[in-house]
Amino acid sequence: MGKTKTSKMRGSKTCGYGSKKKHRGKGSKGGKGMAGSKKHKKFKVLKENPEYFIHKKLKGRKKSEKVINIRDLEKIKENKINLKELGYTKLLGDGEIKRKIEIVIDKWSKGAEEKIKKAGGKIIASES
Repeated sequence: MGKTKTSKMRGSKTCGYGSKKKHRGKGSKGGKGMAGSKKHKKFKVLKENPEYFIHKKLKGRKKSEKVINIRDLEKIKENKINLKELGYTKLLGDGEIKRKIEIVIDKWSKGAEEKIKKAGGKIIASES
């Protein structure tokens, strides 16, 4: 088995690499794997795998809707009720209603719509 380059060139100042500066830089060291690729090889890594630096985040919580049921509308004495002004976003159909009322709101359930129409009232979609 032959000698390695370093042991052959013991007396030489540059060990066969020419001038000192030719063997000094990062370019002469070749690839060093993916360690430290946050900075050093960012553009090369992004070219090969664009999603390498993307962190998968958890999805945030959904905004909760403020709901009101039909049985709660019996407590309000007015015939036209703007639930959006009162801070509600959805009308649900739990309970019974016996009087004719008009309701202004963004969203409502099918059951709520049926019960209000049965009592002679109507639901008006609010202008957002």
